[in-house]
Amino acid sequence: MGPALLPENLARLRKPAALDVVNNGRVATQMPAFKDVLDADKLQQVVDYIYSTPETMPSWNDDMIRASRKTLTTEKPGSEPSFNADLENVFVVVESGDHHVTILNGDTFEVITRFKSHFALHGGPKFTRDAHFVYFASRDGWVSKYDLYNLRFVSEVRVGINTRNIAVSDGGEYVIAANYWPHSLVVLDGRDLSLIKTIDVTSLEGESSRVSAVYHARSRQSFVAALKDVPELWEIPYDLKQPSPPTMPKRIVMNAILDDFFFSPDYEKVMGATRPLDSGTSGEIGTGQVVDLTLGRKVADLDLPGMPHLGSGISWQYEDRMIMASPNLRDAEVSIIDLENWQTIKRIETKGPGFFMRSHEKTPYAWVDVFFGPHKDKIHIIDKSTLEMVRTLQPEPGKTVAHVEFTKDGQFALVSVIENEGALIVYDANTFEEVTRLPMSRPVGKYNVYNKTHLSTGTSH
Repeated sequence: MGPALLPENLARLRKPAALDVVNNGRVATQMPAFKDVLDADKLQQVVDYIYSTPETMPSWNDDMIRASRKTLTTEKPGSEPSFNADLENVFVVVESGDHHVTILNGDTFEVITRFKSHFALHGGPKFTRDAHFVYFASRDGWVSKYDLYNLRFVSEVRVGINTRNIAVSDGGEYVIAANYWPHSLVVLDGRDLSLIKTIDVTSLEGESSRVSAVYHARSRQSFVAALKDVPELWEIPYDLKQPSPPTMPKRIVMNAILDDFFFSPDYEKVMGATRPLDSGTSGEIGTGQVVDLTLGRKVADLDLPGMPHLGSGISWQYEDRMIMASPNLRDAEVSIIDLENWQTIKRIETKGPGFFMRSHEKTPYAWVDVFFGPHKDKIHIIDKSTLEMVRTLQPEPGKTVAHVEFTKDGQFALVSVIENEGALIVYDANTFEEVTRLPMSRPVGKYNVYNKTHLSTGTSH
């Protein structure tokens, strides 16, 4: 699940900070503390080993990408869904406990099908705009294309050794993958996942960098990449009229490294969290910046202490303006930001740090989990008109609950019990009463077709 522990991937984490992480664990991750397991000498040996260069560096080049590609069906895809359900209200549920995916009917909450996936899917599935196809990416580099109409895999390819996520153009013309290792962006033909081009990620100063994530900016016909190790933001345009594949990045040089992006609803501006050099240390304090993609520069600073999780932020109309809300991976609060002047207008205290926040245009409420700490079994519900917390749910005492997603009409909220013997709990989004629960194996994420393809402001894209 974690990144490849190579010296080239640890440039921003100095050895003393790494030793602190190994000793004391790392906030907002699955990394535990080992100070009570190994003595100081052994812990130092571990860190020294991690920072040593292997005799042979692992590689994954274009020839390897091409050789890995597989066509998984030769049947012509049907032009209509093969099952009886409202396709727009279907959920794709990622179960990481046993590495499966469940396709769920959002009207009846019945399973349409369930199938095995690659190990450790990450970054959320990405849909074509007509929802005919959905693409998955795994931590170990596999990108898979799945025919949602006909419930079968179409093709797959391995794009790297350690992959973060993918982004997909509306019609599935292009798929672009973000890699931690090798340091690259891989552009694929979305029809058959054949390789178009590998873009080596190197700054103007010649420094190589991991890619934190890549996003699709629909209204701009471009992909936007967050770079992990250098103060640059990349926008990679494409032209479907030519067609011109996305290959040449437009570089926006920053005064800080930005991570964990949230886009304004029109995709003209992007909010990014700044991370200090020794990321993960106990003294880490975060903030943020706003970048205008058209102007190609920073236009505002953000007051966001702790570790804001902007990638899980949502937005809605509040009084006479648009606002966004972000959970925090370190501090027990939700930050509310005015999207006109970029000021933090309120901080809502929670029972602990949260990972996911979700809402829907047709519900008056926003839901946020308490992912870390003793209250990990809580879900907070916030009134979007008053910015006040109105309810706290405890779906399964003692168990981690997270990642709310709404049905197409916003009438039901689905909550995950993120345990190997977990569940998907369906709530009435108006009364907060439990409707049903479905046993599942660590359902880390569920994704409603309508909300994703229509870019609902209540969910991440």
